[in-house]
Amino acid sequence: MKDKLDITIKVADLAPLGMSVTLKGEEDIRLAEYYVNMAWKKWMQSKRADQESKDILGMVAIHFTKLYIQELRKNDDASKMLADFEKRLDEMLNGMNR
Repeated sequence: MKDKLDITIKVADLAPLGMSVTLKGEEDIRLAEYYVNMAWKKWMQSKRADQESKDILGMVAIHFTKLYIQELRKNDDASKMLADFEKRLDEMLNGMNR
């Protein structure tokens, strides 16, 4: 059985994009395709006359990248909090053993 799956996605009004993904990764790619296209279509409806499709697609890319960065920061904050908690817990447990 193949580890990779060849799929084609359609993003905005670009030519279809072919790619190889893992079987587990296909669902994430399909969801990404869906949400990018939803945002692009919505923003295309309210674009200015001087904006082209590629401009809107660039805005969509920035929007999703901003969301990604926000999630990275949340994960980093959570990791720091857990590390601090583990350190304090270790100190408390080691203090009980004395």
